[in-house]
Amino acid sequence: MTNPVDPNRVLMTGENSFIRLSPDGGKTMSDRFSHWRVLWCPDGAGHVLFAQSTLIGGDVRIYADNIAVARWLQKTIETLLHPPFADTKLPVVDAAFSRAGDPRSTAVENVVSASDRMRLTWYDGIEPFVLHAPPGFNNRPIGVFSTFFPARGAQVEMNGKFATGAPWPEMRGDRQGSSACLAWSETWVKPRG
Repeated sequence: MTNPVDPNRVLMTGENSFIRLSPDGGKTMSDRFSHWRVLWCPDGAGHVLFAQSTLIGGDVRIYADNIAVARWLQKTIETLLHPPFADTKLPVVDAAFSRAGDPRSTAVENVVSASDRMRLTWYDGIEPFVLHAPPGFNNRPIGVFSTFFPARGAQVEMNGKFATGAPWPEMRGDRQGSSACLAWSETWVKPRG
């Protein structure tokens, strides 16, 4: 009988939805947002938004309701996904997070700090699928299992201004995906030993 338990050690579980926008169908990227809802990791639970956007002059900004979780994500996962988000010298802006809607119509993540109000929106969903990328996949030492809800449409608003780029289609294996995706029921793992 096959062992139903994955052999790897759990690093974190939660969500890591993202929006990547482009003015030219993905040839160049204008904006990148990585939204984390961490249900469990060694440094606790919490929310983090990593943003690199034309809305902030192309700079990187980090918002969180738990700075320890933000720093853990930077050192453990974002260093592999997008190194500009992994700079632990960047300040972490205290923010409150809330969600509305769902992938069947429109899903929204709101991020509010003392100086900024952001609204990330995913809509016009594509059929969901499960991403299975064990340690070693794409030469990464850690792996991830996630349910992807790709969206054909996405919008980011910050303080009444809108990012002007658009998401683009991306294949994930044999499934149609997008550069804007709700990534829920996500678990990151690393080999034991």
